[in-house]
Amino acid sequence: MLWAGRMRLGTFGILLMLVHASAACEFGPFPYRATGIVCRMTKPAALLLNQETAQVIQAAFRNAKFPNITGERSMRLLGKVAYELTNIQVNDLSIEQSEVELKENDAIHIAIKNVTAFFKGTLTYGYAGAWFLQLFHSVDFEIESSIDLQINIKLMCQKDQVAADASDCYLTFHKLTLHLQGDKEPGWLKQLFTDFISFTLKLVLKSEVCNEINFLAQVLANFVHDLAANFVRDKDISVDISLASVPLIKANYLESHHKGLVLYKNYSDVFSDSVFSPSLLTESRMLYFWLSEHILNSLASAAFLDKRLVLTIRGQKLQALFEMEDTEAQRKAVQMIFQGTSYNDSVAKVWSLAHPQISLQPEGTVVKSLVAVEVSIFPLGEEPLMVLYMEKEITVTIQAAYVEKKLILHPLDSRIEFKVFKCTADPSGNDPSIRNFLQTMISVVGIPEVISRIEPALTSLMNSKGLNLFEIRNPEIITRKGYIIVQLDFSFPNHLLLDFLEKIL
Repeated sequence: MLWAGRMRLGTFGILLMLVHASAACEFGPFPYRATGIVCRMTKPAALLLNQETAQVIQAAFRNAKFPNITGERSMRLLGKVAYELTNIQVNDLSIEQSEVELKENDAIHIAIKNVTAFFKGTLTYGYAGAWFLQLFHSVDFEIESSIDLQINIKLMCQKDQVAADASDCYLTFHKLTLHLQGDKEPGWLKQLFTDFISFTLKLVLKSEVCNEINFLAQVLANFVHDLAANFVRDKDISVDISLASVPLIKANYLESHHKGLVLYKNYSDVFSDSVFSPSLLTESRMLYFWLSEHILNSLASAAFLDKRLVLTIRGQKLQALFEMEDTEAQRKAVQMIFQGTSYNDSVAKVWSLAHPQISLQPEGTVVKSLVAVEVSIFPLGEEPLMVLYMEKEITVTIQAAYVEKKLILHPLDSRIEFKVFKCTADPSGNDPSIRNFLQTMISVVGIPEVISRIEPALTSLMNSKGLNLFEIRNPEIITRKGYIIVQLDFSFPNHLLLDFLEKIL
């Protein structure tokens, strides 16, 4: 039959894919040592996502390309009877129940119960009678079915990313009824062709639907990978999320381990000393992300090389910095530095002189950076004049939170050490009043001002990747020595999956 060749080709293709997948990734004896990012999804998250399974199954049924079904049979007195079912398509579909179970070190088992599906198409049949009488007929048909569906999805590594294999798929038919020309009453013609085609039809439906489910599982896995890769990419800076080990399936969670190497032009990132252990993560929340300190350091280095660690302040922002308090000492220092020039005719530039060093500690994220500050004035009718230049080593501890879809960075304490200090108002550098004023200004106003600029920039970047589309509940950002954990519960935005399925189908 026509469908048999297609089914054999499909099976052969799946076997080739599995052989390729099993040989595609090689990991050393200690894969955790190369782990920079870990994603753990617990069973409550899997149960939540399983609620969206119905949409995927419906898409699989509707998008399956059912081949024409042909056959023939010898009948006493009637001779050979041949038939062909064409234009088979799903007319209506409903799903009563879906359940998911994580089978440790095996697969994600999904049981879809009581799938009611109606198929429609055209039945063409003909037979050559004993007296060379030939009759041919075409009638519309409808097939009413009740099906249970079982899918075992295995996670594996293919081309260094998570791949899903859903070829282990079974359909159990509780009901398969053929109606001809809308006639629901049994008749000899209906009974004849039901007996002929029911077995063949079941095989075709199973083959095509299961192939489509397997295809969608692979496409969805690629979609999730691309979504994650895009989330950790901004212009020339990106993070390599290739797998560092084979994905894990445990009874209560799924877990994938990624290299997390930062990629930027000719910047070379190497990492093989991870402190990750599965015991560092719990199972009480729906979703966990574990990130190594190395990643944050590498991202800071890439941002430095990309000249992103530069800030320009002028006008009212500049005035707010230098007039943080109304005291005689403050007014005197400002007058000496700006020489009476308006803030609107002045500019301050702040930039990092070297790669910032990031250390993750229980009290927060410790950032140590060598920073330069340059203040220039533009007197009317005169050449620009640099009135202040200083280099200082700043160490600040920051705690991070995600509240109402915004990233919040809270500086706890800071230490400032001047390395270079040049001021036209104090050429000798012997006047302590200006330096003391600047040190207070930097710690009390300057550092919070810089952080207040970083907060919306990072929030905007994350929102541009679609983070704000998710309903995130009670997120926690926890720092430990050498790593950071982000743990949260979430609600899945239904329209994301619908939009995606509409694009690919």
